[in-house]
Amino acid sequence: MKATLRYLAGIAGPSGFGSNSTAEQVTQHCFSFLPSHLTAIITGGSSGIGAETARVLAKRGVRVVIAARDLKKASEVRENIRKENPKAEILLLEIDLSSFASVHRFCSEFLASELPLNILINNAGIYSPNLEFSEEKIEMTFATNYVVAGHFLLTKMLLEKMIDTAKNTGTEGKIINVSSEVHSWVRGSSFHFNDMVSGKNYNGTRAYAQSKLANILHVKEMDRQLKTRNARVTINAVHPGIAKTEIIRAHKGLITDSVFFIASKLLKSASQGASTTCYVALSPQTEGVSGKYYTDCNESNCSGLANDELEAQKLWNHTHALLHRQLHGSLI
Repeated sequence: MKATLRYLAGIAGPSGFGSNSTAEQVTQHCFSFLPSHLTAIITGGSSGIGAETARVLAKRGVRVVIAARDLKKASEVRENIRKENPKAEILLLEIDLSSFASVHRFCSEFLASELPLNILINNAGIYSPNLEFSEEKIEMTFATNYVVAGHFLLTKMLLEKMIDTAKNTGTEGKIINVSSEVHSWVRGSSFHFNDMVSGKNYNGTRAYAQSKLANILHVKEMDRQLKTRNARVTINAVHPGIAKTEIIRAHKGLITDSVFFIASKLLKSASQGASTTCYVALSPQTEGVSGKYYTDCNESNCSGLANDELEAQKLWNHTHALLHRQLHGSLI
């Protein structure tokens, strides 16, 4: 109840920011602390929170690589950013986050550019009310939001580049997984890897919540592995809040227009929704912090299941084995 009241009132937490803070506000004083020539990849940067994240990072002098399936929309985002900031460095690379082959092509293209990689923001996500499958026959929500879309395969393929960049520049690398508070709706009795892959007894909302739980468990296990390697790269999960995005519009058909109208008054703007991601990416207060879950620009508590180290390791092992089978062991 306290958390709800804090959210509605926009009361600032220990970081000095709260639910009403915008991405520009939380990064306003970061500029003087930021190293020069930072490079960030943002998946899903062609609309909504991702586009706002790209705009604000570019405004703070970060070179931004927008990874998007729709390059036309991504190009429009780039042009809008350049109207505000003509010197902004914005690169566009195509990626279909439900395709293993597309992720590999994207990584090959990026690595061939020989750019550094300081920040990886795994922002992209979908909500599908109907059962669909990726070209690898994996349930689409799980494939896009977790297995393929950055949160596992993309991160794995770019991790060595991030570690090398941090070592060569002395600047800490940051990986950010955009999750959701709905991860707490999942109970262990329903969190079965094979069922999630196959879409057994599919329910769109449950599948979305499971994928967001997987995002946090990925953070927990990757944090453990990074610390074992003494890598100067952190990984954290963020809950952007419920913002006015395409995913929310996809849910609208499940509720009445009147309920949606009332609920929409409590939704965050895109700039408020992007604030926590931008805060974790750029704030000096997050330096050295890893394996955490943030809401409204402050460290928060995730569910007990999301904190289960054994569950995190089990999920990582299952996912790695799945990718190994899909890729015949030749690419990972």
